[in-house]
Amino acid sequence: MSAALPVVYLARHGETAWSMSGQHTGLTDIPLTERGERMALALGERLKGMSFATVLSSPLQRAYRTCELAGFARQATVDPALVEWNYGQYEGLTSKQIHAARPDWNLFRDGCPGGESPDAISARADRLVAHLRELSDPILLFSSGHIIRVLAARWLGLTVEVMAARLLLGTASLSALSYEHSLAEPAIRLWNDTRHLNNVN
Repeated sequence: MSAALPVVYLARHGETAWSMSGQHTGLTDIPLTERGERMALALGERLKGMSFATVLSSPLQRAYRTCELAGFARQATVDPALVEWNYGQYEGLTSKQIHAARPDWNLFRDGCPGGESPDAISARADRLVAHLRELSDPILLFSSGHIIRVLAARWLGLTVEVMAARLLLGTASLSALSYEHSLAEPAIRLWNDTRHLNNVN
């Protein structure tokens, strides 16, 4: 892989009460926990010394506060396209609660009643990918887990059900999308890097 090829870094927000409990957190605008704030500071240390031509953040406070604590709020532009998957009627529910009513439910195949379907969030991610490929790089994004996973799948040209479901992603993790030999070969350069969190308690 050539170092000259564009790179998009993806930062997931720090811990929230709902990320701890496993509740689906789409558009509910909840804050980071105290530990989540420490995770965001540690992410900032991981990014220290790196410079970015473009920084974008979801408007939701868990992502924007992570951006702020990591030291990039002054440079960041808020982009509504980076908001998390809209879970509709499943907002605030755990997978266990959803499966009690729908045992065969799969977010990446079925979407959410009253929320976004896999096709809808894929289309949103496709628009975002097209926009990112027009921007100056390197790029740094602050957002949420499922939309980042969808974005990575669509960057590669793969379906949400096939790819996004298989990309696990921790809170305050760092990932990166790029290319292999040319712009015709999109690739994942880094995924779910959480080593900067080893000493966060």
